[in-house]
Amino acid sequence: MSSTTKPFEEKMNASVNHLIHELASIRAGRANPAILDKITVDYYGSPTPIQQIAAVAVAEARILTISPWDRSMLKPISKAIQTSDIGINPIDDGQVIRLVFPAPTEERRKQLTKDVKKQGEDAKTAVRNIRRDAMDKFKAMKKAGELTEDDQKKLEEETQKLTDKYVKLIDDTCADKNKEIMEV
Repeated sequence: MSSTTKPFEEKMNASVNHLIHELASIRAGRANPAILDKITVDYYGSPTPIQQIAAVAVAEARILTISPWDRSMLKPISKAIQTSDIGINPIDDGQVIRLVFPAPTEERRKQLTKDVKKQGEDAKTAVRNIRRDAMDKFKAMKKAGELTEDDQKKLEEETQKLTDKYVKLIDDTCADKNKEIMEV
């Protein structure tokens, strides 16, 4: 990999990592602590992620447990989960909060796979935009006399290989998530 294409590869990698992070927060019917990533709780005046004030664990395939280090945080954590968009009511027993994930209906699973496909397409668009920016930069460098025509072609081929690699990675990531969603 040449140093000229390195920044573009880093941007493509960042797009894929963003997709992976977004897909982790999609509820597929099994307990996944990542769905709590976007929920914050008011902890002594500052919004704090749940994972920073409690131990979050997968008790069973469909049950997530949240054990706050400070018991006074049980009610605020429950309230934050209820007001969030994850759609699960927390069960608070005075010690631990449990989130029981219902199995999604067939219709819900199909909708989730459509959402995954859309996020995958968005990520591919981002990768292709990065490729376009790289190609434009190489043309400008050639025009400015910084590159020979052969070097420009070589860089464009390298960038196309990177694009193909990351598009395939996005497709594979989305396929894995869809497989997880469709498991009953």
